[in-house]
Order: sequence, then structure tokens, then C-alpha cells
Amino acid sequence: MTARGIGLLAAAAALLTAGFAYGYPDLALLGAAALVAVACAVAFAYWRPRLGVERVAEPDRVARGEPAQMRLTVSNASRMRAASMIASDRCGGTSVPVPLLRLRPGMDTTVEYPVPTSRRGIVPIGPLRVTRGDPLGLVTLNRTYGEVAQVWVHPRIHLLRAVPAGMARSLDGRIDKVPQGTITFDALREYVIGDELRRVHWRSSAKVGELMVREQLDTSEPTIVVLLDDRASAYPDPEAFESACEAAASIVAAAARRGDRALPGRADRGRPGRRGPRRDPAPAAGPAARRHPGVPDRARRPR
Repeated sequence: MTARGIGLLAAAAALLTAGFAYGYPDLALLGAAALVAVACAVAFAYWRPRLGVERVAEPDRVARGEPAQMRLTVSNASRMRAASMIASDRCGGTSVPVPLLRLRPGMDTTVEYPVPTSRRGIVPIGPLRVTRGDPLGLVTLNRTYGEVAQVWVHPRIHLLRAVPAGMARSLDGRIDKVPQGTITFDALREYVIGDELRRVHWRSSAKVGELMVREQLDTSEPTIVVLLDDRASAYPDPEAFESACEAAASIVAAAARRGDRALPGRADRGRPGRRGPRRDPAPAAGPAARRHPGVPDRARRPR
């Protein structure tokens, strides 16, 4: 109830009391009229229209600074009356006005507005807040419609080469530069003095007429560990922490493009005596790096 409604209700009570106490029917009639006005205002504002809310983010995952649009469609599913309300949609920390004046039954209205992507993180969108009041301004009721949508703002991914792992490619995966391995067959060569007889491939030796020795190599999968210090004391400037997140995400993305195994983590995790305030690096080394379009599935499932 607004201040005008509270004042009118108090005046109605005073007029009714004075009219019945001192025998003034005109005052009692004015008080009754004011009380009826308040009751009608409550009944008018209490009517809850049936609204359908649909949100579409284009796109719902962007890098920091890239444009993103939110399309909000509000439809009136009521059958009898047109809806005249004041509505606003929450977009991050701001409110976006949505015009809903005289929205007829079965009709809809569409509003498009930009989503702020200047900061990394998850931007919550919604719910739609609808304010309905009576024509006299005595009563206002706020209701929410629709669910909360999310727009993921990832760190910017800079194109760079993966960190050299000292490995060479093989048909069976990655191989260490070891002269003699024990796992994967690589090639056949002629026997030289000093080779072990257990490495002789007798079937090939019978076909060639000379002793042939198997060469084997050990396969492995190189792993790149990216550590991010998330202590607030390590970054006096918030923009420096954002740059660190972008660097970590770029290294993980570059390693994933090469097919390397990338393990993002926090440098401060598990160290005693480091319980100070922390910043939130999750969109850089966690969901953002794993869900970024440029990061293959191999970087999402460390083994």
C-alpha cells in the first residue's frame, strides 16, 4: 500500500469514528466512501494477469568484451482483460524497462537489450518484475514472472602456441625420446653386435635371410599443468587478475588444440597458512575454459 493509500485509510477511519461518535452522517458517508475506494483499489491491484515470459540469449556464452543480446518476449495469456502494468527485467546489476501498457489478450511484446559483458563471470538475467497498481495510486503489488537465465562471460582467448612438451608424435600416441623402449613396436633393423637375442624377429629374419631386430618405443601423453594464484593480495589491481585469467585460459586452450592434456588448478590450494581473501577464477580455469568453443573435449575430461 502506498503512502496515499495509508493516508486515505487513516482518514476513512477518522471520518467514520467522528461521524458515528458525534452524529454527523456526512462525515460517516465520506469515511465509508474512502473505505470503499481502498477496498476497490486492493481488488483491482490483486488481479494477477497470466503472462508468459520467454528469454533467448544470442549468444549465451561470449568472451569478455564481445557483444551479447537478450530477447525478451512477454505474452498475455489472459482471456478477458488487457494488462496495463509497469515491468522491468533484471540484467546483472541494472533494470531494463519493459513496456506492458494495454497488452491485449493473446498478444505479445518483444524487447531486445544488450547484456553487459565487460566483466568476466556469470550474468544473471531475470526474473521479470511486474508492478500493478490501481488508477488512484492507493495500492501497488509487485510480482515476478519467468525463470532466471544466465549468460556466461569467459576470459578472452588469445591465439598462441602450446607450451613445448619435449615429445614427438607417433601413430600410437606420443613417444618419449628414449633410444630403446618396451611397449610399442616402431621398426625393424638389421642386427648389430650387442643387441639382445630376445629382440630378434625370427619370422622376418627367415624371409630376409639376415637377422632382424625389433625396435620398440614407449608411448606417453604429455601433461601441462596451469596454476593460477587466486589470492586477492597478489593482485592489487583487479584488471591484473583478469589478465592472469586470460593468460591461463589461453594456455589451456592452446594445449587442448594440440591434443595435450591440460590440468587447470589453483596455486594456493592445499597450502597451509594461505587462508586470505581470494578472487573467483572459476570462469577462467573451470567452466569457462572447459566450455569455451575453442577448447576441444580432450581438455574437458582430464584422465
